[in-house]
Amino acid sequence: MRSLELFGLFGKTAIVTGGGSGIGRQMAEGLAEAGANLVLCARRVERCEAAAEELAKLGVRTLALACDVRDPEQISSVVARARDELGSVDILVNNAGTVWGAPPEDMPLEGWQKVVDVNLTGVFLFAQAAGRAMIDAGTGGSIVNIASVAGLHGAPAEVTNTVVYHATKGGVISFSRDLAWKWARHGIRVNSIAPGWFPSDMSSFVLDSVPDLEQRIPLGRFGGPDDLKGAVVFLASPASGFVTGHTLVVDGGQSA
Repeated sequence: MRSLELFGLFGKTAIVTGGGSGIGRQMAEGLAEAGANLVLCARRVERCEAAAEELAKLGVRTLALACDVRDPEQISSVVARARDELGSVDILVNNAGTVWGAPPEDMPLEGWQKVVDVNLTGVFLFAQAAGRAMIDAGTGGSIVNIASVAGLHGAPAEVTNTVVYHATKGGVISFSRDLAWKWARHGIRVNSIAPGWFPSDMSSFVLDSVPDLEQRIPLGRFGGPDDLKGAVVFLASPASGFVTGHTLVVDGGQSA
């Protein structure tokens, strides 16, 4: 197979959680440009609907669904509709996430539990449901869990004061590594991406309040609208056929 052909996703179906906005929207666009049909899901389905309508112009089939990743029944419904309406579940991008800022000594249990439920339990539940579909189909697949550089190291409180976000993103990395061992026998590859600073609804407060943040990034800028496309297409496609259990860091060199 020629090099560029290895990155093709024609005929494949990808589910992207939180795919209607931010980096989820960017990665969904990258997958569609590589030929994948898309299922975009999030609690705010109107964003997914707008994104699905726009991405369908790339010549792929798209589906927008409401889903709270904390609810196993809603997840099962998304996976079933992806399989029934688009033919298969080949790729899962576990991107949905949330954050709660507070000093560790003041972090309320409510905030801790909310972030754990979305960022870690939600990743497990969606991987479990999509993995079952992949195992039943017998054709393998690729799961890409979106972690963060916050899962690789700590940070001063003046930059980010959300210990639960760091904890859950570290958990996503460990979860991905172990799941890669467990499901390799089924031909399912499990990897994670650890983005650095990308402008989004979630990160805007930090980006706006820490004026010298870009100076801490070797490439001197925040992540742009195309910087995650190649990473997710690589991990979703045959181009990474011998890669599993890996965390691909996309942070402009910040963690170097």
